[in-house]
Amino acid sequence: MTAARPLSLVTGASAGIGAAFARALAARGHDLVLTARRVDRLESLAAELHERHGCTITVQAADLADPVAPRTLCEELARRGLMVDWLINNAGYGVPGSFVANDWRTHADFLQVLLNAPIELAWCLLPGMRERGYGRVVNVASLAGHVPGTAGHTLYAPAKAFLIKFSQGLALESRERGVHVCALCPGFTWSEFHDVTGTRALMNKLPGFMWQGAEAVVAEGIDAVERGEVVRVTGRVNRFIKSAFKVMPDRLALRLSARQGRRYRQFDE
Repeated sequence: MTAARPLSLVTGASAGIGAAFARALAARGHDLVLTARRVDRLESLAAELHERHGCTITVQAADLADPVAPRTLCEELARRGLMVDWLINNAGYGVPGSFVANDWRTHADFLQVLLNAPIELAWCLLPGMRERGYGRVVNVASLAGHVPGTAGHTLYAPAKAFLIKFSQGLALESRERGVHVCALCPGFTWSEFHDVTGTRALMNKLPGFMWQGAEAVVAEGIDAVERGEVVRVTGRVNRFIKSAFKVMPDRLALRLSARQGRRYRQFDE
């Protein structure tokens, strides 16, 4: 059984989907552990949520590009006697440009944040959830994990596809122990993501109906993981896109993906 006030760990909580998860879970009566690199933003969010909901919030700075950061974070939680009931693996970003245009350190940091860190956090925290017979893990993947990759952001779609498959396997291993695992797959979401990657001008060319707010994405994610849904693509438009690519011949899908990528991806040799 879960505690009266579940404890949720949210990575990448300083903005966007991560901050929206923190707000939504605090409103549901959760205490929180918030982690990201920008401590000032975390502290501002923590003060807002404590004042509004009376929840207890622990702010823990962490740069998940550092290979020791996930284990250090888990050890600090254990030292404080904090047992995590909900793990929201949200931290992530994109690397624009062609694969060879970026140095290897850039790619290694990306893979550490998007793959190694969420896997290690799940590995560290899942045994406690299983022992207590209750837990929720949300791995924030993407619609990109369901469609062909494009030139530019070369590793993004493969990383998200891996998170989807990882979530499926983990869900099958854990569901009989009271732990639900869900890969949350948003499409284009209003956040700082495209500002950070420098592709905001390109993304602004997309029609408005393609976009969702972070709050709507999070609401679908929380509902999905509570129901035991293993993969949730948010928004009707995104679910249509996923279904269309699923039945489309590979050659046509790749051609369409290449054409759209030229319009909306930064691709510098």
